[in-house]
Amino acid sequence: MGGASSCDSLVAACCMFSSATHTIVERSTQFDTRSSTSRWPRRSRLLINNCSPHGPQTLMTSRNNNASSSLFESNNTFSNPKQRRLNRALTSGQVTTTLETEKEAMVNKKHSLEPRRVVVTGMGVETPLGHDPHTFYDNLLQGNSGISQIESFDCSAFPTRIAGEIKSFSTQGLVAPKLSKRMDKFMLYLLTAGKKALEDGGVTEDVMAEFDKSRCGVLIGSAMGGMKVFYDALEALKISYRKMSPFVYLCHHKHGFRYACLGSGLTNFWRILYGWMGPNYSISTACATGNFCILNAANHITRGEADVMLCGGSDSVIIPIGLGGFVACRALSENNDDPTKASRPWDSNRDGFVMGEGAGVLLLEELEHAKKRGATIYAEFLGGSFTCDAYHITEPRPDGAGVILAIEKALAHAGISKEDINYVNAHATSTPAGDLKEYHALSHCFGQNPELRVNSTKSMIGHLLGASGAVEAVATVQAIKTGWVHPNINLENPDKAVDTKLLVGPKKERLDIKAALSNSFGFGGQNSSIVFAPYK
Repeated sequence: MGGASSCDSLVAACCMFSSATHTIVERSTQFDTRSSTSRWPRRSRLLINNCSPHGPQTLMTSRNNNASSSLFESNNTFSNPKQRRLNRALTSGQVTTTLETEKEAMVNKKHSLEPRRVVVTGMGVETPLGHDPHTFYDNLLQGNSGISQIESFDCSAFPTRIAGEIKSFSTQGLVAPKLSKRMDKFMLYLLTAGKKALEDGGVTEDVMAEFDKSRCGVLIGSAMGGMKVFYDALEALKISYRKMSPFVYLCHHKHGFRYACLGSGLTNFWRILYGWMGPNYSISTACATGNFCILNAANHITRGEADVMLCGGSDSVIIPIGLGGFVACRALSENNDDPTKASRPWDSNRDGFVMGEGAGVLLLEELEHAKKRGATIYAEFLGGSFTCDAYHITEPRPDGAGVILAIEKALAHAGISKEDINYVNAHATSTPAGDLKEYHALSHCFGQNPELRVNSTKSMIGHLLGASGAVEAVATVQAIKTGWVHPNINLENPDKAVDTKLLVGPKKERLDIKAALSNSFGFGGQNSSIVFAPYK
Protein backbone atom coordinates (compact mmCIF):
# COMPACT_ATOMS: atom_id res chain seq x y z
CA MET A 1 0.00 0.00 0.00
CA GLY A 2 1.03 3.62 -0.50
CA GLY A 3 1.54 6.09 2.34
CA ALA A 4 -1.82 7.83 1.89
CA SER A 5 -3.65 4.52 1.71
CA SER A 6 -1.94 3.35 4.89
CA CYS A 7 -2.95 6.55 6.65
CA ASP A 8 -6.55 6.23 5.50
CA SER A 9 -6.74 2.62 6.64
CA LEU A 10 -5.18 3.33 10.01
CA VAL A 11 -7.44 6.31 10.62
CA ALA A 12 -10.46 4.20 9.69
CA ALA A 13 -9.37 1.50 12.11
CA CYS A 14 -8.80 4.04 14.89
CA CYS A 15 -12.20 5.61 14.27
CA MET A 16 -13.86 2.21 14.47
CA PHE A 17 -11.98 1.38 17.64
CA SER A 18 -12.95 4.74 19.09
CA SER A 19 -16.59 3.94 18.33
CA ALA A 20 -16.29 0.56 20.01
CA THR A 21 -14.66 1.93 23.14
CA HIS A 22 -17.17 4.79 23.25
CA THR A 23 -19.91 2.17 23.51
CA ILE A 24 -18.15 0.74 26.55
CA VAL A 25 -17.73 4.16 28.14
CA GLU A 26 -21.43 4.95 27.69
CA ARG A 27 -22.34 1.82 29.60
CA SER A 28 -20.20 2.84 32.56
CA THR A 29 -20.62 5.54 35.17
CA GLN A 30 -16.90 5.61 35.88
CA PHE A 31 -14.15 7.32 33.91
CA ASP A 32 -10.42 6.69 33.99
CA THR A 33 -8.56 9.94 33.35
CA ARG A 34 -5.10 8.45 33.38
CA SER A 35 -3.02 9.08 30.25
CA SER A 36 -2.84 6.17 27.85
CA THR A 37 -0.28 7.71 25.48
CA SER A 38 2.22 4.99 26.23
CA ARG A 39 -0.19 2.37 24.90
CA TRP A 40 -0.20 3.87 21.41
CA PRO A 41 2.85 3.11 19.19
CA ARG A 42 4.73 6.29 18.32
CA ARG A 43 4.38 5.64 14.57
CA SER A 44 0.60 5.41 14.92
CA ARG A 45 0.47 8.70 16.76
CA LEU A 46 2.52 10.42 14.10
CA LEU A 47 0.43 8.95 11.30
CA ILE A 48 -2.79 10.13 12.91
CA ASN A 49 -1.40 13.61 13.54
CA ASN A 50 -0.14 13.92 9.97
CA CYS A 51 -2.99 12.25 8.12
CA SER A 52 -6.15 13.06 10.08
CA PRO A 53 -7.92 16.20 8.88
CA HIS A 54 -8.80 16.85 12.53
CA GLY A 55 -5.18 16.78 13.67
CA PRO A 56 -4.18 16.03 17.31
CA GLN A 57 -7.80 16.28 18.50
CA THR A 58 -8.55 12.87 16.94
CA LEU A 59 -5.65 11.39 18.82
CA MET A 60 -6.81 12.97 22.09
CA THR A 61 -10.29 11.50 21.66
CA SER A 62 -8.82 8.09 20.94
CA ARG A 63 -6.56 8.41 23.98
CA ASN A 64 -9.47 9.22 26.26
CA ASN A 65 -11.63 6.41 24.92
CA ASN A 66 -8.72 4.00 25.18
CA ALA A 67 -8.05 5.10 28.76
CA SER A 68 -11.65 4.49 29.72
CA SER A 69 -11.65 1.08 28.08
CA SER A 70 -8.69 0.11 30.28
CA LEU A 71 -11.18 -0.17 33.13
CA PHE A 72 -12.68 -3.20 31.47
CA GLU A 73 -9.93 -4.63 29.24
CA SER A 74 -6.29 -5.68 29.52
CA ASN A 75 -3.42 -3.19 29.34
CA ASN A 76 -2.66 -4.35 25.80
CA THR A 77 -5.42 -2.44 24.01
CA PHE A 78 -4.87 -4.18 20.68
CA SER A 79 -5.18 -7.67 22.17
CA ASN A 80 -8.94 -7.52 22.67
CA PRO A 81 -11.24 -9.56 20.35
CA LYS A 82 -12.90 -6.52 18.74
CA GLN A 83 -9.54 -5.02 17.72
CA ARG A 84 -8.36 -8.32 16.31
CA ARG A 85 -11.48 -8.44 14.16
CA LEU A 86 -10.74 -4.93 12.95
CA ASN A 87 -7.16 -5.87 12.10
CA ARG A 88 -8.36 -8.84 10.10
CA ALA A 89 -10.81 -6.58 8.27
CA LEU A 90 -8.00 -4.20 7.38
CA THR A 91 -5.78 -6.92 5.96
CA SER A 92 -8.59 -8.54 3.99
CA GLY A 93 -9.92 -5.34 2.46
CA GLN A 94 -13.20 -5.45 4.41
CA VAL A 95 -12.93 -2.00 5.96
CA THR A 96 -16.11 -0.72 4.33
CA THR A 97 -18.15 -3.70 5.47
CA THR A 98 -16.84 -3.44 9.02
CA LEU A 99 -17.58 0.29 9.14
CA GLU A 100 -21.15 -0.35 8.05
CA THR A 101 -21.51 -3.02 10.73
CA GLU A 102 -20.21 -0.66 13.39
CA LYS A 103 -22.51 2.11 12.15
CA GLU A 104 -25.51 -0.21 12.26
CA ALA A 105 -24.61 -1.24 15.80
CA MET A 106 -24.46 2.40 16.88
CA VAL A 107 -27.84 3.11 15.26
CA ASN A 108 -29.36 0.15 17.05
CA LYS A 109 -27.81 1.31 20.31
CA LYS A 110 -29.29 4.78 19.93
CA HIS A 111 -32.66 3.23 19.23
CA SER A 112 -32.44 1.11 22.36
CA LEU A 113 -31.70 4.19 24.44
CA GLU A 114 -35.02 5.80 23.55
CA PRO A 115 -37.19 6.22 26.68
CA ARG A 116 -39.20 3.12 27.52
CA ARG A 117 -42.59 3.30 29.19
CA VAL A 118 -43.05 1.82 32.65
CA VAL A 119 -46.35 0.39 33.90
CA VAL A 120 -47.68 -1.06 37.15
CA THR A 121 -48.87 -4.65 36.73
CA GLY A 122 -48.99 -5.92 40.31
CA MET A 123 -49.31 -4.69 43.91
CA GLY A 124 -49.00 -6.16 47.38
CA VAL A 125 -49.42 -4.68 50.86
CA GLU A 126 -49.33 -5.46 54.55
CA THR A 127 -51.08 -2.68 56.49
CA PRO A 128 -53.17 -2.04 59.62
CA LEU A 129 -56.21 -1.84 57.30
CA GLY A 130 -55.71 -4.95 55.20
CA HIS A 131 -53.33 -7.42 53.64
CA ASP A 132 -54.27 -6.95 49.99
CA PRO A 133 -54.72 -3.80 47.87
CA HIS A 134 -58.50 -4.21 47.50
CA THR A 135 -59.28 -4.64 51.22
CA PHE A 136 -56.79 -1.94 52.13
CA TYR A 137 -58.24 0.64 49.76
CA ASP A 138 -61.84 -0.28 50.49
CA ASN A 139 -61.19 0.52 54.16
CA LEU A 140 -59.59 3.82 53.17
CA LEU A 141 -62.63 4.75 51.08
CA GLN A 142 -64.91 4.01 54.02
CA GLY A 143 -62.81 6.24 56.28
CA ASN A 144 -61.88 3.45 58.67
CA SER A 145 -58.96 4.02 61.01
CA GLY A 146 -56.26 1.46 61.70
CA ILE A 147 -54.91 3.32 64.73
CA SER A 148 -55.36 1.57 68.07
CA GLN A 149 -53.77 0.84 71.42
CA ILE A 150 -50.43 -0.96 71.21
CA GLU A 151 -50.81 -4.61 72.17
CA SER A 152 -47.47 -6.16 71.22
CA PHE A 153 -45.73 -5.02 74.42
CA ASP A 154 -46.43 -3.21 77.67
CA CYS A 155 -46.10 0.49 76.90
CA SER A 156 -47.87 1.84 79.97
CA ALA A 157 -44.75 3.79 80.98
CA PHE A 158 -44.61 5.67 77.67
CA PRO A 159 -46.41 8.98 77.01
CA THR A 160 -47.51 7.54 73.64
CA ARG A 161 -49.33 4.20 73.73
CA ILE A 162 -51.00 4.10 70.32
CA ALA A 163 -49.89 3.10 66.82
CA GLY A 164 -50.99 1.78 63.47
CA GLU A 165 -50.23 -1.75 64.58
CA ILE A 166 -50.94 -4.82 62.44
CA LYS A 167 -52.99 -7.05 64.73
CA SER A 168 -53.17 -10.20 62.63
CA PHE A 169 -50.45 -11.38 60.30
CA SER A 170 -49.68 -14.79 58.83
CA THR A 171 -46.86 -16.06 56.67
CA GLN A 172 -48.53 -19.42 56.12
CA GLY A 173 -48.02 -20.64 52.58
CA LEU A 174 -45.72 -17.71 51.81
CA VAL A 175 -42.67 -18.09 54.02
CA ALA A 176 -41.11 -21.26 55.39
CA PRO A 177 -41.56 -21.59 59.19
CA LYS A 178 -37.80 -21.77 59.71
CA LEU A 179 -37.25 -18.46 57.94
CA SER A 180 -40.20 -16.89 59.76
CA LYS A 181 -38.51 -17.52 63.08
CA ARG A 182 -35.21 -16.00 61.98
CA MET A 183 -36.40 -12.97 60.03
CA ASP A 184 -37.27 -9.61 61.49
CA LYS A 185 -40.93 -8.68 61.09
CA PHE A 186 -40.22 -5.93 58.58
CA MET A 187 -38.59 -8.55 56.36
CA LEU A 188 -41.59 -10.83 56.65
CA TYR A 189 -43.94 -7.97 55.75
CA LEU A 190 -41.98 -7.14 52.65
CA LEU A 191 -41.49 -10.74 51.61
CA THR A 192 -45.20 -11.55 51.83
CA ALA A 193 -46.17 -8.26 50.15
CA GLY A 194 -43.69 -8.99 47.37
CA LYS A 195 -45.07 -12.45 46.74
CA LYS A 196 -48.58 -11.05 46.72
CA ALA A 197 -47.51 -8.44 44.15
CA LEU A 198 -46.22 -11.20 41.88
CA GLU A 199 -49.43 -13.15 42.31
CA ASP A 200 -51.51 -10.04 41.67
CA GLY A 201 -49.46 -9.45 38.53
CA GLY A 202 -50.21 -12.93 37.21
CA VAL A 203 -46.61 -14.05 37.53
CA THR A 204 -47.05 -17.79 37.93
CA GLU A 205 -44.22 -20.30 37.84
CA ASP A 206 -44.79 -20.82 34.13
CA VAL A 207 -44.73 -17.08 33.47
CA MET A 208 -41.64 -16.68 35.62
CA ALA A 209 -39.89 -19.38 33.61
CA GLU A 210 -40.28 -17.23 30.48
CA PHE A 211 -38.65 -14.18 32.10
CA ASP A 212 -35.09 -13.22 31.21
CA LYS A 213 -33.69 -13.43 34.74
CA SER A 214 -30.79 -11.15 33.88
CA ARG A 215 -33.36 -8.39 33.30
CA CYS A 216 -35.38 -8.88 36.49
CA GLY A 217 -34.48 -7.02 39.67
CA VAL A 218 -35.54 -6.06 43.18
CA LEU A 219 -35.14 -2.63 44.77
CA ILE A 220 -36.51 -2.46 48.27
CA GLY A 221 -35.77 -0.34 51.29
CA SER A 222 -36.37 0.34 54.94
CA ALA A 223 -35.89 3.44 57.04
CA MET A 224 -35.24 1.61 60.31
CA GLY A 225 -34.24 -1.94 59.36
CA GLY A 226 -34.46 -4.89 61.69
CA MET A 227 -34.64 -3.15 65.05
CA LYS A 228 -36.45 -6.10 66.64
CA VAL A 229 -33.48 -8.39 65.94
CA PHE A 230 -31.12 -5.86 67.51
CA TYR A 231 -33.41 -5.28 70.46
CA ASP A 232 -33.77 -9.01 71.17
CA ALA A 233 -30.01 -9.38 70.97
CA LEU A 234 -29.48 -6.64 73.54
CA GLU A 235 -32.00 -8.23 75.87
CA ALA A 236 -30.27 -11.60 75.49
CA LEU A 237 -26.89 -10.00 76.12
CA LYS A 238 -28.09 -8.85 79.54
CA ILE A 239 -28.18 -12.52 80.48
CA SER A 240 -25.21 -13.83 78.54
CA TYR A 241 -23.64 -13.59 75.13
CA ARG A 242 -24.43 -17.30 74.82
CA LYS A 243 -28.10 -16.38 74.56
CA MET A 244 -27.57 -14.26 71.44
CA SER A 245 -28.59 -15.54 68.03
CA PRO A 246 -25.76 -16.00 65.53
CA PHE A 247 -27.91 -14.24 62.94
CA VAL A 248 -27.26 -10.93 64.67
CA TYR A 249 -23.64 -11.27 63.58
CA LEU A 250 -24.60 -12.42 60.11
CA CYS A 251 -26.80 -9.41 59.56
CA HIS A 252 -23.92 -7.14 60.55
CA HIS A 253 -21.26 -8.92 58.53
CA LYS A 254 -20.36 -7.02 55.38
CA HIS A 255 -20.23 -10.13 53.23
CA GLY A 256 -22.58 -12.28 55.28
CA PHE A 257 -26.12 -13.41 54.60
CA ARG A 258 -27.65 -10.27 56.12
CA TYR A 259 -31.17 -11.53 55.64
CA ALA A 260 -32.23 -11.41 59.28
CA CYS A 261 -32.53 -7.67 59.63
CA LEU A 262 -30.97 -5.55 56.90
CA GLY A 263 -33.04 -4.22 54.01
CA SER A 264 -30.53 -5.46 51.44
CA GLY A 265 -31.06 -8.96 52.77
CA LEU A 266 -34.41 -9.35 51.07
CA THR A 267 -33.01 -8.41 47.68
CA ASN A 268 -30.46 -11.18 48.24
CA PHE A 269 -33.26 -13.54 49.20
CA TRP A 270 -35.24 -12.80 46.05
CA ARG A 271 -32.12 -13.13 43.94
CA ILE A 272 -31.44 -16.60 45.30
CA LEU A 273 -35.07 -17.73 45.43
CA TYR A 274 -35.99 -16.79 41.86
CA GLY A 275 -32.59 -16.43 40.22
CA TRP A 276 -33.15 -12.76 39.39
CA MET A 277 -29.81 -11.40 38.24
CA GLY A 278 -30.74 -7.82 37.40
CA PRO A 279 -30.42 -4.76 39.69
CA ASN A 280 -30.71 -5.97 43.30
CA TYR A 281 -30.02 -3.56 46.15
CA SER A 282 -31.59 -1.54 48.93
CA ILE A 283 -32.06 2.16 49.64
CA SER A 284 -32.59 3.88 52.98
CA THR A 285 -33.58 7.55 52.88
CA ALA A 286 -35.64 7.82 56.05
CA CYS A 287 -39.38 8.19 55.41
CA ALA A 288 -38.83 8.91 51.70
CA THR A 289 -37.40 5.42 51.18
CA GLY A 290 -40.40 3.91 49.39
CA ASN A 291 -40.52 6.64 46.75
CA PHE A 292 -36.77 6.51 46.23
CA CYS A 293 -36.97 2.78 45.58
CA ILE A 294 -39.88 3.08 43.15
CA LEU A 295 -38.27 5.86 41.11
CA ASN A 296 -34.88 4.16 40.94
CA ALA A 297 -36.50 0.88 39.94
CA ALA A 298 -38.42 2.65 37.16
CA ASN A 299 -35.22 4.33 36.00
CA HIS A 300 -33.56 0.94 35.57
CA ILE A 301 -36.37 -0.01 33.21
CA THR A 302 -36.40 3.26 31.23
CA ARG A 303 -32.62 3.02 30.76
CA GLY A 304 -32.97 -0.47 29.34
CA GLU A 305 -31.21 -2.18 32.26
CA ALA A 306 -34.25 -4.23 33.31
CA ASP A 307 -37.67 -5.27 32.10
CA VAL A 308 -39.21 -6.27 35.45
CA MET A 309 -38.64 -4.70 38.87
CA LEU A 310 -40.15 -5.42 42.28
CA CYS A 311 -39.88 -2.28 44.36
CA GLY A 312 -41.17 -0.81 47.59
CA GLY A 313 -40.47 -0.41 51.28
CA SER A 314 -41.13 -1.91 54.68
CA ASP A 315 -40.78 -1.01 58.34
CA SER A 316 -41.81 -2.46 61.69
CA VAL A 317 -40.50 -0.67 64.76
CA ILE A 318 -43.46 -0.73 67.14
CA ILE A 319 -41.22 -2.02 69.91
CA PRO A 320 -39.88 -0.30 73.04
CA ILE A 321 -36.70 1.03 71.44
CA GLY A 322 -38.57 2.24 68.35
CA LEU A 323 -41.35 3.93 70.28
CA GLY A 324 -38.93 5.37 72.82
CA GLY A 325 -36.72 6.91 70.14
CA PHE A 326 -39.54 8.88 68.55
CA VAL A 327 -40.90 9.84 71.96
CA ALA A 328 -37.48 11.28 72.76
CA CYS A 329 -37.71 13.31 69.55
CA ARG A 330 -41.09 14.65 70.73
CA ALA A 331 -42.51 13.72 67.36
CA LEU A 332 -45.43 11.47 68.34
CA SER A 333 -49.05 12.22 69.14
CA GLU A 334 -50.09 11.62 72.75
CA ASN A 335 -53.81 11.39 72.07
CA ASN A 336 -54.04 8.01 73.79
CA ASP A 337 -57.67 8.32 74.89
CA ASP A 338 -59.05 8.33 71.35
CA PRO A 339 -56.56 6.55 69.04
CA THR A 340 -58.70 6.80 65.90
CA LYS A 341 -58.68 10.60 66.25
CA ALA A 342 -54.95 10.93 66.87
CA SER A 343 -53.70 11.24 63.29
CA ARG A 344 -55.26 14.43 61.94
CA PRO A 345 -53.30 16.09 59.11
CA TRP A 346 -53.94 19.83 58.62
CA ASP A 347 -56.20 19.95 61.68
CA SER A 348 -55.44 22.71 64.18
CA ASN A 349 -55.43 20.18 67.05
CA ARG A 350 -52.76 17.89 65.58
CA ASP A 351 -49.97 17.13 68.03
CA GLY A 352 -47.59 14.81 66.17
CA PHE A 353 -47.59 11.77 63.95
CA VAL A 354 -48.77 8.26 64.82
CA MET A 355 -46.29 5.49 64.11
CA GLY A 356 -47.46 2.64 61.90
CA GLU A 357 -46.01 -0.53 60.41
CA GLY A 358 -46.33 -2.49 57.19
CA ALA A 359 -45.04 -2.88 53.65
CA GLY A 360 -45.94 -1.95 50.12
CA VAL A 361 -44.59 -3.49 46.90
CA LEU A 362 -45.18 -2.60 43.26
CA LEU A 363 -44.45 -4.80 40.26
CA LEU A 364 -43.15 -2.51 37.53
CA GLU A 365 -42.69 -3.64 33.94
CA GLU A 366 -41.60 -2.25 30.64
CA LEU A 367 -44.78 -1.67 28.64
CA GLU A 368 -44.06 -3.98 25.71
CA HIS A 369 -42.90 -6.73 28.08
CA ALA A 370 -46.17 -6.47 30.00
CA LYS A 371 -48.29 -6.42 26.84
CA LYS A 372 -46.47 -9.40 25.37
CA ARG A 373 -47.39 -11.60 28.33
CA GLY A 374 -50.93 -10.24 28.51
CA ALA A 375 -50.54 -8.60 31.91
CA THR A 376 -53.25 -6.40 33.39
CA ILE A 377 -51.98 -2.81 33.48
CA TYR A 378 -53.20 -0.79 36.44
CA ALA A 379 -51.47 2.51 35.74
CA GLU A 380 -48.45 4.05 34.09
CA PHE A 381 -45.47 5.43 35.99
CA LEU A 382 -44.53 8.74 34.39
CA GLY A 383 -41.54 9.88 36.43
CA GLY A 384 -40.37 11.53 39.63
CA SER A 385 -37.64 13.41 41.41
CA PHE A 386 -35.47 13.61 44.53
CA THR A 387 -34.12 16.68 46.28
CA CYS A 388 -32.63 17.55 49.66
CA ASP A 389 -33.44 20.52 51.90
CA ALA A 390 -29.84 20.82 53.09
CA TYR A 391 -31.20 22.63 56.11
CA HIS A 392 -31.83 20.58 59.28
CA ILE A 393 -31.92 16.98 60.48
CA THR A 394 -35.63 17.01 61.33
CA GLU A 395 -37.12 20.43 60.52
CA PRO A 396 -38.27 21.26 56.97
CA ARG A 397 -36.92 24.34 55.22
CA PRO A 398 -38.99 27.39 56.22
CA ASP A 399 -39.31 28.49 52.59
CA GLY A 400 -40.24 25.00 51.34
CA ALA A 401 -37.70 25.31 48.52
CA GLY A 402 -36.68 21.64 48.65
CA VAL A 403 -40.25 20.35 48.37
CA ILE A 404 -41.13 22.82 45.61
CA LEU A 405 -38.05 21.79 43.65
CA ALA A 406 -38.91 18.10 44.04
CA ILE A 407 -42.42 18.64 42.69
CA GLU A 408 -41.31 20.81 39.78
CA LYS A 409 -38.54 18.40 38.80
CA ALA A 410 -40.97 15.46 39.02
CA LEU A 411 -43.37 17.17 36.62
CA ALA A 412 -40.52 17.95 34.24
CA HIS A 413 -39.27 14.36 34.37
CA ALA A 414 -42.79 13.06 33.77
CA GLY A 415 -43.17 15.40 30.80
CA ILE A 416 -46.42 16.94 32.01
CA SER A 417 -47.59 20.38 33.10
CA LYS A 418 -48.90 21.36 36.51
CA GLU A 419 -52.41 21.60 35.04
CA ASP A 420 -52.31 17.86 34.31
CA ILE A 421 -52.12 17.01 38.02
CA ASN A 422 -55.57 16.83 39.61
CA TYR A 423 -54.81 14.50 42.54
CA VAL A 424 -52.10 14.60 45.21
CA ASN A 425 -51.52 11.93 47.83
CA ALA A 426 -49.69 14.14 50.30
CA HIS A 427 -46.98 13.19 52.76
CA ALA A 428 -48.93 15.07 55.49
CA THR A 429 -47.96 13.30 58.72
CA SER A 430 -50.03 15.32 61.20
CA THR A 431 -47.10 17.36 62.52
CA PRO A 432 -47.50 21.09 63.18
CA ALA A 433 -44.67 22.24 60.89
CA GLY A 434 -44.55 19.59 58.18
CA ASP A 435 -48.20 19.72 57.14
CA LEU A 436 -48.15 23.47 56.52
CA LYS A 437 -44.84 23.47 54.64
CA GLU A 438 -46.13 20.82 52.23
CA TYR A 439 -49.47 22.59 51.82
CA HIS A 440 -47.74 25.88 50.97
CA ALA A 441 -45.50 24.07 48.47
CA LEU A 442 -48.54 22.52 46.79
CA SER A 443 -50.25 25.90 46.65
CA HIS A 444 -47.13 27.43 45.13
CA CYS A 445 -46.79 24.73 42.48
CA PHE A 446 -50.44 24.25 41.52
CA GLY A 447 -52.07 27.52 42.54
CA GLN A 448 -55.78 27.40 43.14
CA ASN A 449 -56.52 24.70 40.59
CA PRO A 450 -60.26 24.02 41.18
CA GLU A 451 -59.82 20.42 39.97
CA LEU A 452 -57.01 19.57 42.39
CA ARG A 453 -57.86 17.19 45.25
CA VAL A 454 -55.44 16.48 48.08
CA ASN A 455 -55.63 13.84 50.80
CA SER A 456 -53.46 12.05 53.35
CA THR A 457 -53.50 8.27 53.73
CA LYS A 458 -51.71 8.70 57.06
CA SER A 459 -54.90 10.05 58.62
CA MET A 460 -56.09 6.42 58.75
CA ILE A 461 -53.00 4.19 58.99
CA GLY A 462 -50.45 6.48 60.60
CA HIS A 463 -46.89 6.96 59.38
CA LEU A 464 -45.35 3.72 58.11
CA LEU A 465 -41.90 5.33 57.92
CA GLY A 466 -39.86 3.73 55.11
CA ALA A 467 -42.94 1.86 53.90
CA SER A 468 -45.17 4.94 53.69
CA GLY A 469 -44.21 5.99 50.17
CA ALA A 470 -44.76 2.51 48.75
CA VAL A 471 -48.07 1.93 50.55
CA GLU A 472 -49.29 5.37 49.49
CA ALA A 473 -48.21 4.62 45.92
CA VAL A 474 -50.52 1.60 46.06
CA ALA A 475 -53.30 3.88 47.33
CA THR A 476 -52.59 6.30 44.48
CA VAL A 477 -52.77 3.56 41.84
CA GLN A 478 -55.98 2.26 43.44
CA ALA A 479 -57.45 5.75 43.15
CA ILE A 480 -56.65 5.72 39.44
CA LYS A 481 -58.15 2.24 39.05
CA THR A 482 -61.37 2.88 40.94
CA GLY A 483 -62.03 6.53 40.14
CA TRP A 484 -62.49 7.25 43.86
CA VAL A 485 -60.21 9.21 46.20
CA HIS A 486 -60.36 8.45 49.89
CA PRO A 487 -61.36 11.03 52.54
CA ASN A 488 -59.28 12.98 55.01
CA ILE A 489 -60.57 11.88 58.38
CA ASN A 490 -60.30 13.91 61.60
CA LEU A 491 -60.10 17.22 59.72
CA GLU A 492 -62.59 18.82 62.12
CA ASN A 493 -60.93 22.17 62.79
CA PRO A 494 -58.76 23.01 59.79
CA ASP A 495 -55.63 25.04 60.37
CA LYS A 496 -56.26 28.69 59.57
CA ALA A 497 -53.41 28.68 57.05
CA VAL A 498 -55.09 25.94 55.01
CA ASP A 499 -57.71 26.41 52.31
CA THR A 500 -59.94 23.36 52.56
CA LYS A 501 -61.13 23.82 48.99
CA LEU A 502 -58.10 21.80 47.88
CA LEU A 503 -58.60 19.04 50.44
CA VAL A 504 -60.82 16.00 50.10
CA GLY A 505 -63.59 16.14 52.70
CA PRO A 506 -64.70 13.56 55.29
CA LYS A 507 -66.26 11.35 52.62
CA LYS A 508 -64.78 9.68 49.53
CA GLU A 509 -65.08 11.62 46.30
CA ARG A 510 -65.40 10.67 42.65
CA LEU A 511 -62.47 11.84 40.56
CA ASP A 512 -61.43 11.14 36.99
CA ILE A 513 -57.70 11.30 37.58
CA LYS A 514 -55.60 12.74 34.75
CA ALA A 515 -52.27 12.44 36.60
CA ALA A 516 -51.50 11.87 40.28
CA LEU A 517 -48.61 13.03 42.42
CA SER A 518 -47.46 11.18 45.53
CA ASN A 519 -45.10 12.92 47.98
CA SER A 520 -42.78 11.45 50.59
CA PHE A 521 -40.35 13.38 52.76
CA GLY A 522 -37.90 12.19 55.39
CA PHE A 523 -35.58 13.24 58.19
CA GLY A 524 -32.43 14.83 56.88
CA GLY A 525 -34.43 16.86 54.37
CA GLN A 526 -35.02 13.99 51.94
CA ASN A 527 -37.76 14.96 49.47
CA SER A 528 -39.34 12.83 46.76
CA SER A 529 -42.28 13.12 44.39
CA ILE A 530 -43.48 10.48 41.94
CA VAL A 531 -46.15 10.65 39.23
CA PHE A 532 -48.67 8.04 38.05
CA ALA A 533 -51.36 8.30 35.38
CA PRO A 534 -54.00 6.09 33.78
CA TYR A 535 -52.51 3.88 31.10
CA LYS A 536 -53.60 4.96 27.63
